[in-house]
Order: sequence, then C-alpha cells, then structure tokens
Amino acid sequence: MSIAPTEQEELAEVARPEEDWAVDRPWVTLVWNDPVNLMSYVTWVFQTYFGYSHAKAEKLMLDVHHKGRAVVSTGTREKMEHDTEALQGYGLWATFQKDE
Repeated sequence: MSIAPTEQEELAEVARPEEDWAVDRPWVTLVWNDPVNLMSYVTWVFQTYFGYSHAKAEKLMLDVHHKGRAVVSTGTREKMEHDTEALQGYGLWATFQKDE
C-alpha cells in the first residue's frame, strides 16, 4: 500500500476554493472621522507615527474628514493590531480588518 497522495488529492490542494485565498489577503488599519480631533492634529499623528510626508498625511486626513474613513496602513494582522493600538493611544478612532 502506498502512502503517496493520489493525483486527485494533489489537484485538490492546488485548486483551493476562493474563500481559502481570503486568508492570504493583507490586513488594513482604518482611521474613522470623529467630532473631537482637529484636522491638523490628525495630520500630525500620521506624520509622527508613520513618518508620512506632510502631503501624504494631509491627503489621508482629508479622506478621513470627507469620506468618513481612510486606510492608513496595510500589512500583517499583528502589525495592524499594533498600529491600531498606537493610533488609539493618540486618541484617534482606529480599527483594523482584512483588506476588502
């Protein structure tokens, strides 16, 4: 008796269902609009924490202000958890989720 996988088993591993691929998607950190923080402060946080240029930080801040939210970082779940906690430490409304 052979313990080698059959051809059908090998094909099943290669042709994974699409929902399994969702595991491979990166995670994102979102900052949400709030009635508390000044736009200049949000810009400053993005520059200070992420090291973004003033132009990039301001663009993200305007997305938060006008669209209600902005993706401010992408990466592994662990990194997005860290970024979310850090931004919450600055007083921003931040969450993380799988990329859409």
